[in-house]
Amino acid sequence: MPDKNTTLGELNDLLGRLQRVRSQMVRDARDELAKTPAQAELINQYISEAETILYDALNRVPGQPEDDRGMSRLIGLGDRVASDLNETRPTALVPPYDDQISRERLTAVGDLYYIYQHERAGVFRAILKLQQLFQAGEIRLSDGPGALSLYQYDRKRVLRYTQRERRAAYRKVFGYTEAVPPAGAEPNTAFHALLSNFCQHVSRFFEDKRVSEVLRPDGVRETFGSMAVVRRSGLDLRHNLKQVSFGHVAVLRSEVMVLLQEAFDILGSHDVINLFGADNAWDVLEEMLTRYVREIPVTSQRSRMAVTGREILRWLSEDYLLSTVRIDFESLLEAIVDACDDWLTSAESVGLRYRPQAGRDNVVTFRPAALPRRGQAYPSAS
Repeated sequence: MPDKNTTLGELNDLLGRLQRVRSQMVRDARDELAKTPAQAELINQYISEAETILYDALNRVPGQPEDDRGMSRLIGLGDRVASDLNETRPTALVPPYDDQISRERLTAVGDLYYIYQHERAGVFRAILKLQQLFQAGEIRLSDGPGALSLYQYDRKRVLRYTQRERRAAYRKVFGYTEAVPPAGAEPNTAFHALLSNFCQHVSRFFEDKRVSEVLRPDGVRETFGSMAVVRRSGLDLRHNLKQVSFGHVAVLRSEVMVLLQEAFDILGSHDVINLFGADNAWDVLEEMLTRYVREIPVTSQRSRMAVTGREILRWLSEDYLLSTVRIDFESLLEAIVDACDDWLTSAESVGLRYRPQAGRDNVVTFRPAALPRRGQAYPSAS
C-alpha cells in the first residue's frame, strides 16, 4: 500500500498492474462472458474498487509538520532531489463534488415542496375563508372542536411565516410564484425543468428495461436503459437544489408543516365535516374552494404531486445515484419509478407541458393547456 515514501512511478506501476489484471481476468472468463455479459460489470467494478483503495491510502498517509507534499523534491531543494518525475511524490485526489451533499438540507427542500403543493391546492386559502365566515357568523359553527381551533388558528402569529414570506421562499427555492425572492437571492427558475427532466429519464429507463426483458427473455444481456443519463439528470437536480437549500428553509419547513397539520385538523374536525355533509377533510376543502373561494379544485393532482415530489427529492438526498453496479442501481431506482410516472401524469393534468421554445432548445417553458373560464382558477407551473 502507498506510504509517505511512495513515488509517482511506483503508484503508476501499481495502477498499470491493475489494468493488466483486468485484461487477464477478461481473457480467462472469455467463455463465461459470452454466455453472461453481465459478469464484465463485476470485473470492472472489482478493478475500480481496487483503484479507489489505492487513492484512499494516499489520503490516509500521515503528514509531517514540515511536509511540503513533495514540492522540494520536485523543484530541487534539500537532500532528496528527483532526477525524473517518476521519483516525485504522488498527490491524492480531491474529494468528488457529488459526495459533498448535505442530506438534511435536501430533505428540508423535499418537505418544502410538499408544503408548496398543498398551499397551491388551496388549504390555507380555504382555512382563512372558513375563519372569515366563522367570525361573521355566516356558517353554523359555534363551540365545537373545529370552531375552537379556528379561533386559535392565528393566535400564534409571531411564530408563523406569513404568506409573503412563504411565497418568497418558494420563489427562491423552486422558482414558483411571482413573488420577489428574499433580498440578495435569485429565483431558481431551472428547478421545474430539471425535475421534469429527471422524472422523464427515470420513466424512460424502466420503459427500456421492460422492452429489453421482452426482447431478451433469457436475461443474458443487460437492459437497454442508460444508467449514465439517469445519473447525470439526477446529479444536475441535486446540484441545483444544493445551491438554494441554505438559509431559513429548514426552519420555515418545520413551522409551516405544523401550520399545515393544524389546518387539516380543522378541516377534519367532526363539526366542520358535519357542516358540509362531507366524509373527510379533503371533501371539506373542495367544498370550500368551490362554494366560497370560487375555484375549480385540483386537490387530487396537487396532493399526488406533493407526495411523489417529496418522495423523489428525499430519494435524491441519499447516495443512491452514485452506485456504479447496474443491478444495485436498478433496484434502488425502482423505489421511485412509480413516483416519477405519477408526478409526470399529475403535472400534465394540471396544465404543465414540456414545450421548448422555438430556436432555444435549452429553454423550457410551461404553459397551461387551456385558458380558464370566468371565475376559474388559472392553472400554471407556479
